[in-house]
Amino acid sequence: MSPAGETSRRVALEALLRIDDGGYAHILVPQLLRQRHLSSRDRALVTDLVYGSVRMRALLDHLIAPVTTRPIEKLDPPVRAALRLGAYQLLIGIPAHAAVGETVGVVDARARGFVNGVLRGIARGGPPWKLPEGDDVHSLSIRLSHPTWVVQALVDEFGIDDAKATLTVDNEAPPVTLRVNTLRTTHDDAVAELRAAGLEVEPGTLVPDALIVRHSGDLAALPAIADGRVTPQDQTSQAVIAALDPQPGDRLLDLASAPGGKATAAAERMRGEGLVVASDLHPGRVRTVARAAARLGFEHVVQPVVADARRPGVRDDAFDRVLLDAPCSGLGVLRRRPDARWRVQPEDVRDLAALQRELLVAAARAVKPGGRLVYAVCTLTHDETIAIDEWAAEHLPHLVAQASPSAPWRPHGRGAILLPSDARTDGMFVAVYERRDRERVLDPEPDRAPVVRVAPPPAHESGGWSRWGN
Repeated sequence: MSPAGETSRRVALEALLRIDDGGYAHILVPQLLRQRHLSSRDRALVTDLVYGSVRMRALLDHLIAPVTTRPIEKLDPPVRAALRLGAYQLLIGIPAHAAVGETVGVVDARARGFVNGVLRGIARGGPPWKLPEGDDVHSLSIRLSHPTWVVQALVDEFGIDDAKATLTVDNEAPPVTLRVNTLRTTHDDAVAELRAAGLEVEPGTLVPDALIVRHSGDLAALPAIADGRVTPQDQTSQAVIAALDPQPGDRLLDLASAPGGKATAAAERMRGEGLVVASDLHPGRVRTVARAAARLGFEHVVQPVVADARRPGVRDDAFDRVLLDAPCSGLGVLRRRPDARWRVQPEDVRDLAALQRELLVAAARAVKPGGRLVYAVCTLTHDETIAIDEWAAEHLPHLVAQASPSAPWRPHGRGAILLPSDARTDGMFVAVYERRDRERVLDPEPDRAPVVRVAPPPAHESGGWSRWGN
């Protein structure tokens, strides 16, 4: 057994255990990799093993179940995590002697015989392994490794073909997408700098000026990122700011803004002229906004504030542009946040939709007559997308729908939606509104029961670079 291999599996097993205990993969993996002295090859292996084992959990459990007499949910967490880790290696074609031996070597001595026996049983059964066939929800949930309720929701909303395409893309490892700060560099100079640093660079598929990069090292260490010439941000997030269309000199409110990617993107489009009030409920998350603004030199433009977005503490009718990138179930970003598919529950969608309606009322109050409001969520559920727009049409008639992004975006109610399979980006829903009257916006549901707050997960970002912003 090679020391490097043992270290890689040990780090991966540690990450899987911490994720099972409530940690977030896109935060944990970069943290662990910064703490461990691994080669580039082993860093890439750890990332693949962790993300792949989490993504394919349902399929892995399907492979494990027939060769153990103990129910998977009853196994000790380290044993269960090790079995999934080993089964994933077998699934992706790592030779059985390495997949089994390396994995057995990092588990407690008392469990090695059991783990060895189960993994060798899986190896004897394939490849190919017998998997459920057909396009029924149960078979798809195992074969494409998603909770049945997510599969059913996508099939109901978009049909079987689009549902399968989305579920398939969710299981791909995404590249990192960068936004170019044209106040500090040009598009061509950014491409040249990144390629000189050893990155593969391609143009965006959705936002032409975006840069898709592939790199196995620590992106945070790149001077282009550290010095604010480029920022990791998925193309859909960049497209949301394009729909908001901030102009130099605007007063802009970004509700629920952490970690600050959209706030700083707006400041870039405003050429550093105007004001961006970037609010978030949690002080720690607001500090990430402040750091993002400082890295890009926008301390004089971006004003981070701690506030409940339902009551943001700003004057009514005060802002030219308001962005509500609302907390949501996140079903559009499952390829980058694979653990979210197992964390979010159907009842969360109901509670989040109620919160989103409250936030939309607050946003509508803040935008001035003639101003623009953009509602965006990185999810695909009916209740958080088209149903929110239908509610707004009935209860907030002063918000007049405007043109939404065009193809490959799809019309969805009065807004537009993008499935992950449409452009191999995050999934996103966007609705663009103009405030048309001067009457005070009243809460259409003043006697509503308090919303059960669903704590949003730590801020996500392309490729897991949460420190830079969404």
